[in-house]
Amino acid sequence: MLSRFKQVDVFTRVPFKGNPLAVILEGDGLTTDQMQAIAHWTNLSETTFVLKPTDPAADYRVRIFTTGGELPFAGHPTLGTAHALLESGYPPKEPGRLVQQCGVGLVELAQQDAHVWAFAAPPARVTPLPETQYAALQAALKTDAIDFSAPPCAVDNGAPWLVVRLQSADACLALTPDSQQLAAVAHAAGTHGIAVYAPHAAGGPATFEVRCLMAGGAFGVGEDPVTGSANAALAGLLTQQNRRPGNGYTARQGTAIGRDGRIVVNYDDAAGKTWIGGSSVTVVDGTFRLP
Repeated sequence: MLSRFKQVDVFTRVPFKGNPLAVILEGDGLTTDQMQAIAHWTNLSETTFVLKPTDPAADYRVRIFTTGGELPFAGHPTLGTAHALLESGYPPKEPGRLVQQCGVGLVELAQQDAHVWAFAAPPARVTPLPETQYAALQAALKTDAIDFSAPPCAVDNGAPWLVVRLQSADACLALTPDSQQLAAVAHAAGTHGIAVYAPHAAGGPATFEVRCLMAGGAFGVGEDPVTGSANAALAGLLTQQNRRPGNGYTARQGTAIGRDGRIVVNYDDAAGKTWIGGSSVTVVDGTFRLP
């Protein structure tokens, strides 16, 4: 049995500079075990499976798997799956708009321009990190540049991250964390990784530099190249902490590992939505032999 398949680079228009995603465009009929086996085999941070929706309001349903488990939501798989589906010829119910059904419910996507689509950030649960954990966090990140005037918070929008602000982009890029201590702090906060961000100086390549350090569990380990869920978590936390830079901003991620991911955030206060956007480019296009 064959399925249409695309491997997409997300949050970039330049192949190999974003975050890769495997998309199985015809996932109906596969069991959960088969999906997990395929995701384990592709060995990418996420693999998605497009299915017929069960909610009439949705254009499609997607299941998102890491190499080790299923996620109810993730950002770069949301944008990459939409790109693959549209490129394959799928006509949206409403031009310029898609509704994705996934584990967190319905997620709206909107076209921003010819190259950029964005998703509306799902609701998130925010839990401040106890101050008793601050010293452990500093030891895990091996830095004294944490900006505790913006309290670190666990933010769970379906993919839980501990969001931490540093004083400068240079300090963010210089991090060489202790992986064991990082995992202990992240897991104690009920998250699977630490999303570190810091402001660039005026005139820099973006408003913020972002790094996402994974701590095992469903996320795996290592550094994620570009992360939609973490950037959605950051965007919401900036609003909550009154640190939002106007009605939108840009972020750069992946610099420390040779990538150049670009995220565009826009706040629509009238509609009560925060849009997390980026470009995608197809790198591999063909068929996948299903088990």
